[in-house]
Amino acid sequence: MSERARFVVVANRLPVDRITADDGSVDWRTSPGGLVTALEPVMRRMGGAWVGWHGASNETVEPFEHDGYSVIPVPLSGDEYEEYYEGFSNATLWPLYHDTVAFPEFHREWWDAYVTVNRRFAEATADVADDGATVWVQDYQLQLVPKLLREMRPDLRIGFFLHIPFPPTELFQQLPWRSDILEGLLGADLVGFQVPGGAQNFLRLVRQRTRHRVERDRVHVSGSHVCTARAYPISIDTHGFEELAQSPEVIAESESLLEELGHPKQIFLGVDRLDYTKGLRQRIRAMGELFEEGKLDPADTVFLQVATPSRERVEEYKRLRDDIDLLVGRINSEVGGVGRPAISYLHAGFPRATMAAMYRIADVMVVTPLRDGMNLVAKEYVACRPDTNGALVLSEFAGAAQELKQAYLVNPYDLNGMKDVLMQAATDSPRERQRRMRALKKQVRGSTIEHWADNFLGDLQG
Repeated sequence: MSERARFVVVANRLPVDRITADDGSVDWRTSPGGLVTALEPVMRRMGGAWVGWHGASNETVEPFEHDGYSVIPVPLSGDEYEEYYEGFSNATLWPLYHDTVAFPEFHREWWDAYVTVNRRFAEATADVADDGATVWVQDYQLQLVPKLLREMRPDLRIGFFLHIPFPPTELFQQLPWRSDILEGLLGADLVGFQVPGGAQNFLRLVRQRTRHRVERDRVHVSGSHVCTARAYPISIDTHGFEELAQSPEVIAESESLLEELGHPKQIFLGVDRLDYTKGLRQRIRAMGELFEEGKLDPADTVFLQVATPSRERVEEYKRLRDDIDLLVGRINSEVGGVGRPAISYLHAGFPRATMAAMYRIADVMVVTPLRDGMNLVAKEYVACRPDTNGALVLSEFAGAAQELKQAYLVNPYDLNGMKDVLMQAATDSPRERQRRMRALKKQVRGSTIEHWADNFLGDLQG
């Protein structure tokens, strides 16, 4: 690719999936993932280039154009995928950053692969970025890229955004390579976190673990530049979701979903990746007990739980999948009537339009992660709900709880407390539910994905 880009996004995955037609021809379509959903409008507006892995190991793909911007694939070997991605990113950093909900593993060979792959991403970015370009690095898989890139290209404006939580000092300090990660992030001009607590944790660690001078939210990195650390809560394409939910296709799909579910009087809905951080075991147990105790009647209430397959090869995830299957099966065998089960469990992924149809019909949306950086499902539900009669039950350990204060907040570790809040959300007066939902809609409309990107890039380029 001869033309260099003024704006570059760097992420573990490219924003496209490869589609092979029956005749063998290959095309690329935009991915459905949360990060892509967040950044796609920005890329369309600003053009530029996106650097990332294309999703297949042991294969090199040439750069190409897609939807008005350049796509720059970075190759990964099979071993690198296992050690950098499944290993260090998802079995070391992911559990450590999510309050060690699962036990993090520390392996030196995983770390070595993480360093190697981060360097390859930095080199690909250095090659494609124009003089003085703005580069925006995304998420926990690439925390070394800012420093590596600054060493190669000190002329660039470098931003980094962490989409998951940043842990408290006591947990982060378990990491054998804690100083390398901190210095890697400090290579950026601006480091963004989902909530203020994440930025404060980072700055506290920089004070404790480095010799750099810290003034409020600014770190003076030994003679080279100043790194600022702030919170930028991510949001959704609110208008896009509202329009989608009101489209004839989605309205028709929501009617057929109601038909399939047997037109229950009340629908509880959960939508999550199948991940141990999402609190699925606790949520399903709480709902099961409400059915078992007769507080919810399976004759007129359904709990619809979508669990999108995730990291199917990782042992912890296989165990979770088996646990959830057994739990749902036991509850349904004990409390389900003839015909419709109390819990309708779907271990599958669905297109955005189907999700919007589910949000439309959910009377109570149940979002109860044990720890989450933000959780955009909560905001999508608020945007898609066509009236103000819905209720959002939200974990206080999701970043979204700091903005969506009128949700029914819950501690997902407290099963009795969660049952009480679920029943409150289901039985509150229409007036109280509408008051809360009006406030939630106002918040989600007033803070969109465009605001998030504009605020971050405005501060980075300012």
